[in-house]
Amino acid sequence: MNHKVKISFTIITLIIGFMLAIQFQAVKMPKERDTRDIWELRDALLKEQKLHSTLLDEIRMNEEQLEKYETKMKDSKEAALKETLQQLKSEAGQTDIDGPGLQLSIEPLKEAQLMGEVIYAVSPDLLKRLVNELNMYGAKNISINNERMINTTVIRDINGATKVNGRSLNKYPIVIRVITEDYHAAEKLFNQIQFSPTIDEFFVDNLKVRVLKPRKDIHIPAFDDPIIIRYLQPAS
Repeated sequence: MNHKVKISFTIITLIIGFMLAIQFQAVKMPKERDTRDIWELRDALLKEQKLHSTLLDEIRMNEEQLEKYETKMKDSKEAALKETLQQLKSEAGQTDIDGPGLQLSIEPLKEAQLMGEVIYAVSPDLLKRLVNELNMYGAKNISINNERMINTTVIRDINGATKVNGRSLNKYPIVIRVITEDYHAAEKLFNQIQFSPTIDEFFVDNLKVRVLKPRKDIHIPAFDDPIIIRYLQPAS
């Protein structure tokens, strides 16, 4: 009987021990899993932080690039406006200009001076005809006694004095400078203007027009006076 009790006790003890072992293992496993979950979370958080930092760096770089691009665009617009303004000033005759061309001079005939004949002021109509022919033969820019010819320039007689841009041509020689598109155009103009009938008409007034050979370094000054535009109103 005692032997059976011992066997039963042994079996019960084994069962209880086995159950305790299972319970201990069940309690231990969640701790390991919880520990593993914490490390996984920390690793994931670290990766997210690195990704966040990388994204911030990329955003910062893109913002810097955008700022540089906007600055470049602003500078480009300002440069374009300045270039356009300079071009408009050049077309309006408000800048000095150098280039190939030729020079003419109007001076009294020596024969008339020797004979004591009166030398009158150059005729404004004759001077305008000469300027028109120069333009027709390829002149791009013209000055008369350093007075720049522009679209609003008026050549006229005021109280017996021929004036250009309001300034009198009361002394001889009268120097006319012409700038052309290129040197070839200057040579062509030189050949054409020499045989112009307008040149011959100056002899009637005891004047002679000398046409000098083309040069590559003709200088014409800017138009200094304010440009007055009439009959225009600002757009509303």
